Amino acid sequence: MNNLNANYSQNISVVRPEYFFISGLSGIPGSGYYYMFLFFIYVVAVIGNSIVLLIIACDRNLHSPKYIGVFNLALADIGETNALIPNMMKTFLFESQYISYNACLANMFFVYFFNTIQCVSLVVLAFDRFVAICLPLRYHAIVNNAVMCSVFSVMWMLSTFLVGLTVSLVTRLSFCKSSEIQSYFCDHGPVYRMACNDNSVNSFLAKVLTAVYFAAPLIIFLSYLCIFFALSKITTWEGRIKALKTCVSHLLLVGVCFFPIIGTYIAAIMLSLSPNVRIISTSLAYAVPPMLNPMIYVLNTAEVRNFIRTVIKKKSSSIVQSISVKQ
Repeated sequence: MNNLNANYSQNISVVRPEYFFISGLSGIPGSGYYYMFLFFIYVVAVIGNSIVLLIIACDRNLHSPKYIGVFNLALADIGETNALIPNMMKTFLFESQYISYNACLANMFFVYFFNTIQCVSLVVLAFDRFVAICLPLRYHAIVNNAVMCSVFSVMWMLSTFLVGLTVSLVTRLSFCKSSEIQSYFCDHGPVYRMACNDNSVNSFLAKVLTAVYFAAPLIIFLSYLCIFFALSKITTWEGRIKALKTCVSHLLLVGVCFFPIIGTYIAAIMLSLSPNVRIISTSLAYAVPPMLNPMIYVLNTAEVRNFIRTVIKKKSSSIVQSISVKQ
């Protein structure tokens, strides 16, 4: 009887490694320069998105439903880059490729959580454009600051639950074969596939997260089909172009965010990418959009450009006045 109990407890015990080893790029000379390039992207992304957050917070004219979405997107961009790139620098440039079990789960949660918030923000911004163009007379009744804040609050809670559940279920896995993660961060897929006990639940939740990610561009595509149908009813080309210009920034953000990662998924399925190619393509797909997003909004949004011009004029006039007083 004691032997049976011992065998039973051995079967249900979970083996958790003290550390995971993150492999990263292998066999590529000068790979450190690539990580330095990612660090440059990180610096630009943090500065750019911080400026966007500051502009939206300071300019009362930007306290509108659309810019609540932009504010959340900038927060998600800063969160994702901070969760991903500094850890990569520490791991590969300082040859610290071992990461503790709990730190690995934390890294996994924050990368996937902020990436999910990015997708959600773009979907909500697509809904904002849909209502503004297809239902302009009801826009302020359907979309207002209170509604947008409520929507994003719910989305943040749902994302926390879904990603938290996905990550927490990793703790039920037993790692008795290998502790080497074939990725550049604590990637959920490579981690749960290393388990030597049943990982079917983890595989199901990975598919759910992937489905959520791919559902976002599908919803956006359907929204823009409705938008283009509404634009076709506008009699003049000037009116169509004027309405379409309000969507340009969002369309660019959608393309920058989704096309690289979707292209990588398709290429991985059709071409069987090598680990190094997959790491470079996915790391760029995660890192580059947060850098480009603030540039797109600064260059393509009249409200933000007007605010920057106003601030520059005020600073210039104050400098001129101070010089004239000294003279």
